[in-house]
Amino acid sequence: MKTLLLLLSLVFSPWVLADLVDTYHFSSPQNQQQALALAKELRCPQCQNQNLLESTSPIAQDLRLEVYRLVEAGHSSQEIMALMTQRYGDFVLYRPPVRSATLILWFGPGVLLACVLGGLVLRIRNRAASGSRGGR
Repeated sequence: MKTLLLLLSLVFSPWVLADLVDTYHFSSPQNQQQALALAKELRCPQCQNQNLLESTSPIAQDLRLEVYRLVEAGHSSQEIMALMTQRYGDFVLYRPPVRSATLILWFGPGVLLACVLGGLVLRIRNRAASGSRGGR
């Protein structure tokens, strides 16, 4: 009997351990869409590459609740984004503004890629040139 109970608990344990889903009751579909759009644009401060909708961390749950409350209180998306960046900085935004402090984030990968490709082209040209001179 104990073995049967143990097996049943193992079979059904994934459903017991499922994450809780936030269920908010919005006053209008527009408020729901606004809150969902904001939660997709805001990054979880604890998680490095997840937005508020994807993250299951406690801080993301708190921020989703805060977004819900602010939307239901009638705040605009711009006001909510300003409040979040004031509290958590530009890191909370998936698309931080272009500033001197964020230039490397915006243009660094492109510049690095251009340098690597330029270096490869020069190396290939140098090998081709030295190979054609040595064969004469």
